Amino acid sequence: RYVRNSFGRKKIAEVNYSDILQYYYYLLKEEKLGINTLGVIHTLLRPTFQLAVRDNIIYKNPADGVMKEISRKAGKNKGIRHALTIEQQQAFMDTIRTFPEYYHWYPLFATLLGTGMRIGECTGLTWNDVDFKKRCISVNHAATYYTRNGVAGFAVSRPKTEAGIRLIPMMDAVYNALKNEYDRQKKDGFCTYELDGVSGFIFSNKLGLLHNPHCVNLAIKRIYEAHNAREIIDAKREHREP
Repeated sequence: RYVRNSFGRKKIAEVNYSDILQYYYYLLKEEKLGINTLGVIHTLLRPTFQLAVRDNIIYKNPADGVMKEISRKAGKNKGIRHALTIEQQQAFMDTIRTFPEYYHWYPLFATLLGTGMRIGECTGLTWNDVDFKKRCISVNHAATYYTRNGVAGFAVSRPKTEAGIRLIPMMDAVYNALKNEYDRQKKDGFCTYELDGVSGFIFSNKLGLLHNPHCVNLAIKRIYEAHNAREIIDAKREHREP
C-alpha cells in the first residue's frame, strides 16, 4: 500500500540510506503514519535488502540503523501508550457484556485484559495451554499474522528467549470467561482449524479461522464507539427529564 507504487519503484541497487530515511519521514509527516505502523513496514523492507546483500546484489543493507534514527528524532510522532484505567476497563467490558452483537468478543478481551498477553499470544492460545485445575495459562507460542507477496496468513512462532515462555495465573474474571467459553464450545463444537501442527485454538471467527490483529482493532473501535454513543444518549435523556 505505501511502498509498491512509490518508493518500491526504485531499483534495489540504487537505494541508499538517505533514500529510506527521507521516505520514512515522508510517511510520518505526509501520510500521517504512526511510528508503530512505520515499524511494521520496516520489518518487511529491511529483510528484503538483507536478502539482496546475501545474494551479492548489493554490498550493504541501506535500511540498517534507519529506524533507530527515526525513533530518536520523531519526538511527538512516536506517541505514548496509556493503559486503560480500571473504570475504562469496566466500561469497555460492560459494553461488550450488554451489547448482543459484541458479546462473542467477551472471552477474548477478558483474557487480554486479565493476563496482559500480546495479541498474537492470545489469539494463538489453545485449550491445551489452559489448566483449569491449577488455574494458569501456559504461554509458549504465538499466532503471527503476516503479508507476503500480497497474500496474508498466519504462522506459529515460538518465543525467541526462554523468558518468553511463562505461566500466567488466571484471575477469577479470566477463569470464568474461559470456563464458560469451554462449556459453550463443548456443546456447540470446538475450533477445528490447524496451523503449523497446532490445533484446538480457543478463539476463532465465524469461518472457524483465527482473528487477525486488524479485526481485533476494528472490534475495539466499534465497541468504544457504541459505548460513547450510549453515553451521549443517556446524557441527553437525563437532560430532558424534569
